Amino acid sequence: MKFKLLASAMAVSMALSGCVFHIDANNRDNNDNSAQASSEQTTSVKATQKSNNKVFAQDYVLEELSNGLKVMVVKTDYPDVVSLQIPVSVGSRDEVEVGKTGFAHFFEHMMFKGSEKYPQEVYSDILKNSGVDNRAYTTNDYTNYHLNFSKEHLAKVLEIEADIFQNLSYTEEQFRTEAQTVKGEYLKNNASPIRKLLSAVRKEAFDTHTYKHTTMGFFEDIQAMPDQMEYGQKFFENFYVPKNVSLVIVGDVDPAQTMQLVKQTWGQWQAKGVDALVPAEPKQTAPKYIHEKNDGLPGHWLLVSYKGTAWQPKQKDRAGLDLISQLYFSENSDLYQELVVEKQIASQMFTYNPETKDEGLLHVFVKVDKESDLAVARDLVNQTYAQVRTELVDADKLANLKSNLKYSFINGLDSSQSIASTLARYMHFERDPEVINQLYASSDSITAKDIKDIANKYFVDSGRTTVTMSDLKSVSGFEKEVDLNTAVTALNNKSTERHFNVLDKTNDSPLVDVNFLFYTGAAADPQGKKGLAALTANMISQGGSESRSYKEIKKAMYPLAGSFSAQLDKEMISFSGRVHKNKADTWYALISDQLLNPGWREDDFKRIKKEMVDGIKAGLKASNDEELGKEVLYSKLYRNHAYESYNYGDLSDLEAITLADVKAFYKAELTQAKLNVGITGAMPEKLKQDMFTDLMSLPKGDETRLKVADAPELVGHHATIVEKSAKSTAVSFGFPIDTIRSDKDWTALWLVRSYFGEHRSSNSFLYQRIRQTRGMNYGDYSYIEYFPRGMYQTKPDANLGRSEQIFQIWLRPLRSNNDAHFATRTALFELDNLIKEGMTQESFEATRNFLTNFVPQMVASQDKQLGYALDSQFYKTDEFVSYVRKQLESLTVADINRVIKENLQTDNIQYVFITGDGKDMQKRLASEQVSPLKYNTDKPAELVAEDKIIESYKLSIPKKNIEVLAIDDVFK
Repeated sequence: MKFKLLASAMAVSMALSGCVFHIDANNRDNNDNSAQASSEQTTSVKATQKSNNKVFAQDYVLEELSNGLKVMVVKTDYPDVVSLQIPVSVGSRDEVEVGKTGFAHFFEHMMFKGSEKYPQEVYSDILKNSGVDNRAYTTNDYTNYHLNFSKEHLAKVLEIEADIFQNLSYTEEQFRTEAQTVKGEYLKNNASPIRKLLSAVRKEAFDTHTYKHTTMGFFEDIQAMPDQMEYGQKFFENFYVPKNVSLVIVGDVDPAQTMQLVKQTWGQWQAKGVDALVPAEPKQTAPKYIHEKNDGLPGHWLLVSYKGTAWQPKQKDRAGLDLISQLYFSENSDLYQELVVEKQIASQMFTYNPETKDEGLLHVFVKVDKESDLAVARDLVNQTYAQVRTELVDADKLANLKSNLKYSFINGLDSSQSIASTLARYMHFERDPEVINQLYASSDSITAKDIKDIANKYFVDSGRTTVTMSDLKSVSGFEKEVDLNTAVTALNNKSTERHFNVLDKTNDSPLVDVNFLFYTGAAADPQGKKGLAALTANMISQGGSESRSYKEIKKAMYPLAGSFSAQLDKEMISFSGRVHKNKADTWYALISDQLLNPGWREDDFKRIKKEMVDGIKAGLKASNDEELGKEVLYSKLYRNHAYESYNYGDLSDLEAITLADVKAFYKAELTQAKLNVGITGAMPEKLKQDMFTDLMSLPKGDETRLKVADAPELVGHHATIVEKSAKSTAVSFGFPIDTIRSDKDWTALWLVRSYFGEHRSSNSFLYQRIRQTRGMNYGDYSYIEYFPRGMYQTKPDANLGRSEQIFQIWLRPLRSNNDAHFATRTALFELDNLIKEGMTQESFEATRNFLTNFVPQMVASQDKQLGYALDSQFYKTDEFVSYVRKQLESLTVADINRVIKENLQTDNIQYVFITGDGKDMQKRLASEQVSPLKYNTDKPAELVAEDKIIESYKLSIPKKNIEVLAIDDVFK
């Protein structure tokens, strides 16, 4: 079944459908039988009209002459041109005698020698002057002679060809000379790696059947041909007989007159011949492999071949095998896209599935540049066969393919020559053109289950023969045979049990939000590979999938207005996205491929790594002093701890990370056990279930979340000064705390934080004391949870859950080291007072009222609601708003002040300063240098008096605990 149009196109359309005439030549002179034939003819007309969806639906005359010759005449509306095809049912398959291979092809040559009446020079001159295109070819099962010419030459062409077929004549000199020509053709063809691969695989795959040799034959037999003239005559007499020959005449002809011409010229041919007794091939019992050395061959070739089916057009197997080839190995297949387009492992990949009378071979060819990629390609090809054996192909995809192939075939029937050449390819089987319609009818009836069943019947280890070809003596990596059955078993045994958590908050919102939250992150980065989690997350969210490049994904996502991004922290990686419900299926197809089938392209890897390095150098270190200060603070507080490194890595570690490291992290950390899926909006139920099924392809895993040690003990006061080009000085300081969101006192401490330094709020205490009253900087805030990107947003992101937290004060950049010193002293002064005095009833109630009304704003959007709901699962708390409000309602000022004393302190603190003059800052801190604050206007005496206290307020940082780092040494 030639789904890919391998021959020239053909000329007919569905609109030309009509009746089919079957004429009984043996009874053509009997009046009663003629009437019967007329009745049968009428029946045929009706049948055709009911079956006008046939792929070959042209009117034709088909008659078998009394001598056994089959004649088919098709009248077309293409003017003047006629195509004569003479398929002879003899090919290399019929070469059963040892030492006599290649004679079917040899006689393709000899048939051009002519007859006594029309010797070669005579008939060649006639055909030349008549503009006849005269050619031939030989296959496994038949030899075809095809001539194309103007209709006025039909009678002469039929006469010449009939005489040659009945009276072939040649001299010994011609025979011996042509044998040498065939030898030259063999040597020419042998230069083709494709022909050499086919020759090698057939010789290896078959033991007794004549498919063991190609149409050219074995070279040693070709060498002996010049001395085989007697056998040559015997071969001609055995096989060039009417019962093996069909005439296919298509074009601007009158069918009745044409049939009469055939009978006049071919009807007296009475040769009988004999049938070849082709030996049956024993069932192959084990996979086979052979390597062919081809001196000087560039690149490396792989051929994976499986035993196929015999010619049975009414059965589904032949059509099913061709459909499999198109679905899984054509240029539109996932495998082709992976091997050739995306990963560029291979420069070529194609299939070849010749239709054969007996069980033949189904081939997949792959050319690679690297020797090591031969085994990679082989395994991917066979893994794809395992996939065919275990999955049900999408019904719509299958239907679309069948429709495409059917109408492509029909559209190719676009000339008399293309119709005739196609008919010739099928006439040799049973000498009946209806086998074409039988074959496509079988294809139409094939279901997804049929595809799977056919694959399991044919694509088995014992049916496989593999060939490699290169300039090498042998290929490494091929010592161990592929175990297809094991691969199939593994795919079939994939668990149907879900091992991930689902938070389903589906509602009627037209916006669909999905959050794939993994309980892993930067804390899982191996030593020397800091940044691996971030690089992995970015490779998924900002890289291509197996089937699409990142550019293609962005292009496909654009009209959907969909999103998909990653967020990384120490113990969480969140892949989240949004799309309108009407586009959810298309969106999910894109993002699920990214998440579950990452492309791992080298170009994506290099690009993303470069962006991450640039993000540290040009982003964090060069132009974001505030975030830099906060990140350095975390790094210093968590020395020799899983939290020590920056989430996005150290520069030297990033450079050392390989693509193999990324793949290993993905496999080890992105498991079902660590996955929590959040869904909200009107996601279609079927899509939801499909998503759950797809996610089960992730490794099961055992660990549900990372095990994080307690923070290192901080003793005393420490300062890290980062010196860089800066016009201002940024300050962050803090210390580890034991209270996290799941603890009973967390809401109370969260209230204290809000009172003391609510993020980006002008009502907080520190803001009032440092910015509002003294005008020193843009703002001053405090935190009890990690809050990255604070300079860009007013509310914290969800999915930053941590097992360990710190209390932190962030002073936005000050005008000078002196001001930074004073502001730090002010913050410490106020923190000491808070610990000593506590909060007043008034400030407690005001802050509680603020938070009670503010907390819903933190989850104001649908995606934030989903994110915080997932965080509540991480911390094992109730839904965030209700959890906080319930806790706030029950708190008293006494609870608050107790929590202050139990959680806050100033004995053990880490300070971080980002400044342009590190030595000056170091000197100030070590000497407790006075830092007087100067105003450009008069201030209240009370404030001036307080400033006098603060300008000398001791930070108590021992000189030995003060380090100065050049910016180049940070996160290097």
